[in-house]
Amino acid sequence: MITRIAARRRAAATAATACALAVALTACSGTTKDSAEKDTTNAGTAAKADPNAPLKKGLKLAFLPKQINNPYEKIVDEAGIAAAEEYGATGKEVGPSDASASSQVSYINTLIQQRQDAILIAANDPNAVCGPLKQAMKKDIKVVAYDSDTAKDCRQLFINQASSEEIGRSLVQHLGEQIGYQGKIAILSATQNATNQNTWIEFMKDELKLPKYKNMQLVKVAYGDDADQKSFQQTQGLLQAYPDLKGIISPTTVGIAAAARYLGDSSYKGKVVLNGLGTPNQMRKYVKDGTVEQFSLWNPEELGYLGSYAAAALASGQITGAEGEKFKAGKLGEYTIGKDGEIILGEPTVFDKRNIDTFDF
Repeated sequence: MITRIAARRRAAATAATACALAVALTACSGTTKDSAEKDTTNAGTAAKADPNAPLKKGLKLAFLPKQINNPYEKIVDEAGIAAAEEYGATGKEVGPSDASASSQVSYINTLIQQRQDAILIAANDPNAVCGPLKQAMKKDIKVVAYDSDTAKDCRQLFINQASSEEIGRSLVQHLGEQIGYQGKIAILSATQNATNQNTWIEFMKDELKLPKYKNMQLVKVAYGDDADQKSFQQTQGLLQAYPDLKGIISPTTVGIAAAARYLGDSSYKGKVVLNGLGTPNQMRKYVKDGTVEQFSLWNPEELGYLGSYAAAALASGQITGAEGEKFKAGKLGEYTIGKDGEIILGEPTVFDKRNIDTFDF
């Protein structure tokens, strides 16, 4: 122990001298072993992948959702934690009770102090979390975004539920068919800074520019902050402001459930079409009572499962996050990393009366 301490002191003195000599050229932020490690901020630029490397035993993974009490993200994270047990790792879920832009920062700092092997984050804001995430990567803690991405240089991988373009455009396509491509529509989103929501909404707006939607008008994008009561109130506010509204798209599981609850007990039931992203268990009664005809989603359990295996592959050196690398995700099979470290789970499923009882999540 004394020898190790002495060695560290000698290393610290050496680093301090180097810092002083190089001060005109660069800033020196510290003299610990961790701060001297190569900056691994950009995925796959320094390390070399070893696809034959076994998954390391005893890895520590932490899931950081947008908010800890979000039912959808609870499904994702619990599936990821269960997957970790399959390959001999341990996982946990930590996070804020609100989905504000900066609410996740203190949790990242704590996870860095705990020396987690990987942090998996569904970002509330693409940039607010970047500072601490970059610090995590400098300390060789792997960072995997899932569900809602960070800025690209703040993580090594992004586990995307499905193609963002496909999600955004398909929601408009489904709603357009349901309302006969006529009338005013609104979007009930989560938070104003949510990366995934904003990306989907941009594709929705682009889809609406096509000639077949010329008689459809997007009148409002409302934000329920992924809070049930606020989403309920925002739905009420939309219908008070636009009593002739024909449809609402809510690309958030909290929002669509709250909107369905409001519509189901109002005179708008059967008159205003609600579509978006939800889970079968939360939406089943609204489909069966006619409040909602259809909605979409991927399997959130598979999203968490894939994220867990991707983080383990990254932490074990099987992959670095470079485009074209492949890894095996347990029972889901092989996946290939795409551009900018993106891994796509698969196509979303459309749920309606015909198939909703075959799903349980």
